[in-house]
Amino acid sequence: MNDQQIRDIILWLSEEGLKGLQEPEMLAGFCERCIAAGMDIARGQGLIDTLHPEFEGRAFQWNRESDVAPEVVQYSSTTGGEAQANWHRSIFYHMLTACEPERRVRLADEPSVQYHVLDRLKAEGHTDCINMIHHFTDDGRVGEMDCFYSYWTTRRQSGFAEEDIAALRILLPTLALAVKTTSCVRIISTLADVYLGADAGRRVVEGSIVRGEAERIETVMWFSDLRNYTRISDAAAPEDIIPFLNDYSGMVISAIHDHGGSVLKLIGDGVLAIFNADEPTTACANATAAERQLRRMLVALNARRQEEGKPTTDVYLGLHIGEVFYGNIGSQNRLDFTVVGPAVNEVSRIASMCRSVERQVIMSADFVEACPPELQADAVSLGRFALRGIARAKELFTWDPELPTD
Repeated sequence: MNDQQIRDIILWLSEEGLKGLQEPEMLAGFCERCIAAGMDIARGQGLIDTLHPEFEGRAFQWNRESDVAPEVVQYSSTTGGEAQANWHRSIFYHMLTACEPERRVRLADEPSVQYHVLDRLKAEGHTDCINMIHHFTDDGRVGEMDCFYSYWTTRRQSGFAEEDIAALRILLPTLALAVKTTSCVRIISTLADVYLGADAGRRVVEGSIVRGEAERIETVMWFSDLRNYTRISDAAAPEDIIPFLNDYSGMVISAIHDHGGSVLKLIGDGVLAIFNADEPTTACANATAAERQLRRMLVALNARRQEEGKPTTDVYLGLHIGEVFYGNIGSQNRLDFTVVGPAVNEVSRIASMCRSVERQVIMSADFVEACPPELQADAVSLGRFALRGIARAKELFTWDPELPTD
C-alpha cells in the first residue's frame, strides 16, 4: 500500500464520517479499499462502548467470505455472568490490563490460543491477528465510550506484511474518529429519546431548542398515577421504593410506547403522555388500546409481586383530548419540551377524580366524542363534576363495568 492509497482511504473515511455513514457500511468500505490497495484482510471487527440504559456498547464485523453484512451486536453489561467471563478472556481486556495499545497474535504459530474469539478464528484457519485499542482522552469520552477496539485477521500463510501493519497504524485513528462521530450522534438521539420522549426528543435533536418556540396542536393526553402510592412508599423500606416505581412506571411506559404514544414527564408516580395521529379517532383508539394493554400487564405484574411478598397497587388514569402548546418552556439555560395549556390541567384533574369515584379510568366527554363509534358505545357517563381550577362542571365517562375483560 503506497502513500497515495493511504491518503485516499483516509480521505474516504473522513468524508463518510462527516456524512454519518453507519458503522457496518464504514467498516465494509474500509476493508474493501484496503484489499484493493493490496492488504490481505480476511476479517475485521470494531467495538465501541456507548451511553445507553440497556446496552454497554456495539460490535460490528466484516467478513471477506460472506456477502451478507452481519447485524450490529448491541452487547449488554460485562460486569457479571457469562458476559463478564467472556470479557475477561478477551484479548482487549488483557491489553487494557497491560496498558498495551497494540498486540499481534500469530494464530498459525500458536499451539493453542487463550483468548475468547481468537481461539475460534484460529480454528477457522486465520493465521494472523492484529489487535488495537485507540483511547479517547477524558475530554473526548462520553460515558463509558472511552476507546475504539478493533482486530484484523488474514488467512495468508505468512501473515500480515510489516508494511500492512504500518498502514493500519496510520489508517485506524481516522477510522476510530469516524466511528466515534457516528456513535456520538446516536448517543445524542438516545439521550433525547430516553429523557424527553420519542417525539419531543426527535424535535429537539432536529433543532427545536429555542425558548418559547412552540406549536399549537390538538392531541390526546394521558395522565396516570398509582393508587395509594404515598401510603405504600411511607411503609416500604427506602431501598424498595425505586424498584417498586420501576416495575409500575416501566409497565405504563411500555404500554404507551407500544401504541405510538410519547411520554413527556415522569412526576414521582405520575406519567404525562400524548398520542398524536393524523385523525383524532386514531389517537383516541391508540390511547384506549394502550390502557387495555396496561390492564392486562397489571394483572401479571401484581400476581408476580404478590408471590414475591411485595406491595401491589393499581393505576388511575385520566384521558382527554384538546388543544395545547407543544414546545420549549423555561429559561435560556434550562428548558423543558412539554405541553402546556388549560387542557393539560384538565387531564390531571380528571385523573384525580378516579379516587373519588373509585374507577380505574376516567375520560372527558371530548375524548369520548372523538373516539371511534365502537368505543363510544363502550363508554358510560359518571355524571357532571366540578373539577378544581376548571370554571365549568364537566361530564366524565368511564368504560362500562359490565364489559367483558380479556
